[in-house]
Amino acid sequence: TGGHHPMQEGEVFNTHYQVLHKLGCGTFATVWLCQDMRRKKQVAVKVLKSREGFAETAQDEVAFLRCVSCMKKKDLAGENIVCLLDDFRMIGENGFHILLWRVLGPSIRCLMGNYTAQGLPLPFVKKSLQQVLAGLHFLHKCCRIIHADIKPENILLHGGTKRLQRLLMDTLHCDQGAEVRLKGAGGDLGNQLEESDLMGIEVKIADLGSACWTYKPFSKEIQTQPYRALEVLLGLDYGTPADIWSTACLAFEMATGECLFDPQPGKYFSRDDDHVARIIELLGRIPPQIVFSWNKSTKFFSRPGALLRLSRLFPRSLPGILADRHGWTPREAAAFTAFLLPALHYAPERRASAAQSLRHAWIAA
Repeated sequence: TGGHHPMQEGEVFNTHYQVLHKLGCGTFATVWLCQDMRRKKQVAVKVLKSREGFAETAQDEVAFLRCVSCMKKKDLAGENIVCLLDDFRMIGENGFHILLWRVLGPSIRCLMGNYTAQGLPLPFVKKSLQQVLAGLHFLHKCCRIIHADIKPENILLHGGTKRLQRLLMDTLHCDQGAEVRLKGAGGDLGNQLEESDLMGIEVKIADLGSACWTYKPFSKEIQTQPYRALEVLLGLDYGTPADIWSTACLAFEMATGECLFDPQPGKYFSRDDDHVARIIELLGRIPPQIVFSWNKSTKFFSRPGALLRLSRLFPRSLPGILADRHGWTPREAAAFTAFLLPALHYAPERRASAAQSLRHAWIAA
């Protein structure tokens, strides 16, 4: 009771959707590949848990997706957001909600996990980030939506051609343990995805289950930890700049194969403590006027610049990390750093917007 609906392969629901296999499972829902027997095509079906309160969350997600669909008719940038095909409610033990999309490919996480430890090719990274930022600009300005959970798992791949989409479809179960291998990238030559195919792949922002309206935040607790903006971490009111911080973390991970911030708890400090410390190590001391404007500042700081439970920090620099750990040239590291730092500004109101990031020389090159 209150958990996931026990879907079975081969099951038919709503009279014409036949379950093929599971695509993934999250905290709030499972996602299944299904055959639409009327339209003769495959679709992805997201099935929300039946726990009380999830129906309201599902209705919010439907509202966001319907807003996106409506605004897409006026602005083609909305093509970078997943498309809602249908939604309906079915009754299980306590009732459960179903959202229906056209099927896409695996996530960026799947591709990263099977490509190379040193990240994805920069031309593909830049192209993908252009599409993510265009999608965020559309969400922020046209729809007035904060995504609130930008991360590799929520950026899905879509083949630009029928052949490429078919190849991606063959790897849809990769999150269940299979692998995407690319020729020329140390992968198995017997598998089909070519490195040259990468530039034909488009990306789309998925999963608006944690989203909120820019004028009506639903929760103080948003974003997956490594991609969590500093203002969210420390309890400040947040807005669309929180998505930009997450996108900068996504960009670094795609380009290097390594998390920008990967906080871990210790014996005498929490994961949040370590997260704040790692941010300071990389980006420098947080100005006092910013530190003590935040609701939870005394949870982390004894005085401006002094952490309560972590006294020893090890400063590092983005160019140094890129050069020493990933073999980037000084010129490459400087250009990428110049793109990332405005998206990681401590003051949200001074952080680069999606539109400003799109105009940056590094990503436009």
